[in-house]
Amino acid sequence: MNFSPKSICYWCVIAPPRDCPSDIILLVDGSGSIGSDNFAKVKSFLSKLVGRMDIDSGNTRVGLVTFSSNVGSGFNLSAYSTVASVQAAISSLSYFGGNTNTAAALAYVRTRMLTSAAGDRSNVPNVVVVLTDGNSNNQSTTRVSEHTDIHKRTCCLCFLVFLLI
Repeated sequence: MNFSPKSICYWCVIAPPRDCPSDIILLVDGSGSIGSDNFAKVKSFLSKLVGRMDIDSGNTRVGLVTFSSNVGSGFNLSAYSTVASVQAAISSLSYFGGNTNTAAALAYVRTRMLTSAAGDRSNVPNVVVVLTDGNSNNQSTTRVSEHTDIHKRTCCLCFLVFLLI
């Protein structure tokens, strides 16, 4: 399948206000159903998205992790402090294919990325954006509810963006 210009919500490329600090984790599906061409388009979209964020001032921090059968490559919230460096890191991401193990990716975000050691700031809201084209391979372990640890410990907002491919 191919992306059309309308497949990715370009209207979503609206950044938080400049006086609203946030720690944003981008969780990017790199499974086999995405395909390498579409993965490149997702990287382009993410580059445009972070280009609209207030990263250079330090108000917004961005972390990213790819996932498929396993958690893949990415970077922590403290890794980059400029829009250009985040965009370069996004550009260098590799596509691997595989299954869609969203549960493992969410667990990784919760236990490894939303920590002070990885750059998470306790006084700033956390936002996790999951970009995927479909169902997790293990739906029961993927569910995020008000009773799960991710909400209690991190005061996290979770968004799911479906890629229509």
